[in-house]
Amino acid sequence: MGITRRQCREVKVGRMTLGGEAPILIQSMTTTTPSQIDSTLAQIERLARAGCELVRVAVPDKPAVGALPELVAKSPLPLIADIHFNYRLALQALEAGVPKVRINPGNIGGRERFREVIKAASDRGAALRLGVNAGSLDRSLLTRYGAATPEALVESALGYLRVVAEENFHNVVVSLKASDVLTTVGAYRKISPLIDYPLHLGVTEAGPVESGVIKSCLGLGPLLLEGIGDTLRVSLTADPVEEIRVARQILQSLKLRVFGPEIISCPTCGRCTIDLLPLVEQVTRLLEGVKAPLTVAVMGCPVNGPGEAREADLGVTASGEEGYIFRKGKIVTKVHRDDIVKTLEKELNHLCSRRSL
Repeated sequence: MGITRRQCREVKVGRMTLGGEAPILIQSMTTTTPSQIDSTLAQIERLARAGCELVRVAVPDKPAVGALPELVAKSPLPLIADIHFNYRLALQALEAGVPKVRINPGNIGGRERFREVIKAASDRGAALRLGVNAGSLDRSLLTRYGAATPEALVESALGYLRVVAEENFHNVVVSLKASDVLTTVGAYRKISPLIDYPLHLGVTEAGPVESGVIKSCLGLGPLLLEGIGDTLRVSLTADPVEEIRVARQILQSLKLRVFGPEIISCPTCGRCTIDLLPLVEQVTRLLEGVKAPLTVAVMGCPVNGPGEAREADLGVTASGEEGYIFRKGKIVTKVHRDDIVKTLEKELNHLCSRRSL
């Protein structure tokens, strides 16, 4: 059973397309000082190699704006300028050629300044992300709702989208983020049937890797299962490359994107008579760089092991001193445990060569 995606209009960001029939795109944000161009480009290159498709750069001041023309020209990924508080920085970023600007209308300085940014984006064929954030809602909405509720986030977004409509501008992406999972999920669920713009998903300030991954999975998973979301960022207090790895795993687990092999491995129990963790780590390294959409099972006991291995494209059930190698549901060979990885590599190469025919 597949997931039916929410239908929405297409928005172009450089060479990439958000919404419509386009795949859900993965974003991250640099942690470098933008005016340090070489280190910023080096981080963007790392993100691109990891699978990032859009990258956001903080633009807090004039030196950051001054770096944008070179960053735009040399970045391997479409660049998004992240602007807060100073609408002039947004205008200057658009002049510098960024294909998308992310602004929070709640802190950009009022609706007239917001209109200026809209007009500048329209003139240059750029996109805007209207990023409504629980931490910077209008005071009037906080007074009315008593807190940054899903209803308050949605009302804020709809108010700014009315301004967008008045300017006849439609190259817009919308996000409604909170650090609270339930608030985030509730806000996206409420707004998704009310607008036809692409939605950027994320649980903002999710935290360090362990808790941040959990919060991101709990926040993004239900929405993606309901077909909501056209681009996403997993926000972690970590190397941003980690965000890409987690985002890819989320999308692949839901079969919304396929980036390469999937490893299935058992958690082990008292029936396991082989040290499975090192074996799984070896198989993981073996699969690095493989793009074929294969399922590889590494199992350590006779209960679920044979069944899982038979269902996989390639699999092994290891016990004690030996292991059985499966390919496409059939036992290929019985091997000593020291030869498992070498034999798997041979079978993997065979499968990949056949898929390339």
